[in-house]
Amino acid sequence: MSIPDTAARAEQLHRLHLGERPLVLVNAWDAGSARVLEAAGCPVIATSSAAMAWSLGYQDGESLPAEDLFDTCVRILRVIRVPLTVDFERGFASSADAVAGHAQRLIELGAVGINIEDGQEAGALVALDHACERIAAARRAAQRCGVRLFINARTDAYFLAAEPPGGRFETALARARQFIEAGADGIFVPGMDRIEDVGRFARAIDRPFNVYAGYPGVPPVDALATAGARRVSLGCGPLQSAFGLLGRVADEALHRGRTEAMCAGMMSASQLNKLFA
Repeated sequence: MSIPDTAARAEQLHRLHLGERPLVLVNAWDAGSARVLEAAGCPVIATSSAAMAWSLGYQDGESLPAEDLFDTCVRILRVIRVPLTVDFERGFASSADAVAGHAQRLIELGAVGINIEDGQEAGALVALDHACERIAAARRAAQRCGVRLFINARTDAYFLAAEPPGGRFETALARARQFIEAGADGIFVPGMDRIEDVGRFARAIDRPFNVYAGYPGVPPVDALATAGARRVSLGCGPLQSAFGLLGRVADEALHRGRTEAMCAGMMSASQLNKLFA
């Protein structure tokens, strides 16, 4: 894809965060899932790093080789026409310069957005200055390319088991403000799902706020929108659901000799072939 085309898709992704309703991302993990989601009406394809890793036989947490990430993005970009934003974990690199190189490579392939996270080491969040350096490095790489990459900065503050919820909120907010200073376009706090917290957080930052809705009990999109969320991600939830169905299909065929679970709602071979024409 040419840089002008990529730049145009990047601007499209930015505009989609400004609509009347939040941008809802049903996350993909490979070319097939991406194309099905595009055909279903998704205006953006977002990958899930966990789903991509599991689909390729790796654990979550940057166990997936970076080359496999890039190769999967190439395959996705071959079959879609909407913007692609990539779950980038911590940049698949140990240094800010290497993160910048990986971000530039994604842009050159045609990706127009990334999720980049702080994560944890030894039960504590990664040092704030290191997380900000990675965000700033990705921003510099995008500027060199002339593409307004949408950087969605994630903090795992709500995954700190030892910290009470109030402390998690304040930690997430303090980090979010520093991430914005470093060049983030949006903020993502997985685990924050109380409407009161979502509303208070969305009002406290001047960037689109992303809520994770890939597990039971998260309020519906309309309620999250009313609270101020501008982006809602399903993350690895779609793959977990698909793999759960696959397990039920196998169990039913092996132990009951039946195929109802498989046949209910399945796409036809003709439908799938048309998707990839």
